[in-house]
Formats: sequence, C-alpha cells, structure tokens
Amino acid sequence: MMRIVTLIVLIWLIVGAVAAGQRGYYSSSPTNCAGVGTIALTVIAGPLNYFGVNPKVTDCTLPQPTE
Repeated sequence: MMRIVTLIVLIWLIVGAVAAGQRGYYSSSPTNCAGVGTIALTVIAGPLNYFGVNPKVTDCTLPQPTE
C-alpha cells in the first residue's frame, strides 16, 4: 500500500514539474522569493494545473537578520 501512495505522489510532482516547465518558469532563474514560490506551488499543485489552477506568489518577505 505504501508503494502505491509513494508512486502516486511521485507522479503528481512530476506532472507539476512538467507544468512549470511548459509555463516557462525554468527558462530564467527566479530573481526573488516570489519566483521560487511560484515554481514550488506549481509543482505541488501537480495535475490541478491542467484544470485551471494557476498558483502564483506575488509578494513575499524573508526574515531579516538581527544585528
């Protein structure tokens, strides 16, 4: 049973990675955390990308180090 779940999750992520590639997200390196977040959300959304889901991260802030 665990192998089936692992296989389904792996296929899900591969489909999401293909969708991100088709949208051109890999053609240039992301310039900020929003670009990286968009790629990650697209991969996680998997096959839902082909049913109209278009996840985007428009703004993100990273914690700043304390001095």
